[in-house]
Amino acid sequence: MIDKDGYRPNVAIILCNAKNEVFWGKRIREHSWQFPQGGIKHGEAPEDAMYRELEEETGLRREHVRILGRTKSWLHYNVPSHWVKREWRGTYKGQKQIWYLLRLTGRDNDIRLRASEHPEFDAWRWHDYWVPLDSVIEFKRDVYRKALHQLVRYLDRPPRVSPRTRSDRHPADNGPSGNGSVLVEIPVVAVDDAAMPTDLLLAGGDTLSSSKSRPGETAFTQTQGD
Repeated sequence: MIDKDGYRPNVAIILCNAKNEVFWGKRIREHSWQFPQGGIKHGEAPEDAMYRELEEETGLRREHVRILGRTKSWLHYNVPSHWVKREWRGTYKGQKQIWYLLRLTGRDNDIRLRASEHPEFDAWRWHDYWVPLDSVIEFKRDVYRKALHQLVRYLDRPPRVSPRTRSDRHPADNGPSGNGSVLVEIPVVAVDDAAMPTDLLLAGGDTLSSSKSRPGETAFTQTQGD
């Protein structure tokens, strides 16, 4: 469903925990990170689409979250022509989105990346509210910036890290995974040590911790989760 201006209606979701950290998902088989999002079906209300996409991409249901706020108007982004299907070129420009800010009222282990047959993410982590936009695909960065700034007022307290004016990366970040945990539901084939977080929580609850044994070497210790 594309509107008369060439934009497909869409919803996007910022999910935060009690610490005001946000769900940050790694796109499956890619090195980019993003918030959950998806298209609105014909005749579907934006809020209903949001709950559907939330369950499809994270496994969370209505009873696991609470709505804190939403953007009042559509936020638009254009998709580069080489990303657009040939039959859509000339009619499709990009997406227009309603963004929702949600509070997780359930538990971390209620999140299931394989809730649908076509998972969107193969890993996730909690990140400071001001996510590093340079790990987001370039044509979405401006709409992410606008949504984060519009929705921050619905938080019960200011986020821990303030946005930087000249860069989208924050001093605490070290690669797209920063300093937090990554929950991986698809087996890890290769690990980029430069972007490796302190702990990887694997499927089944195991924890894979890394520590430097000698310069250039990483030692891994696996411990059984609760």
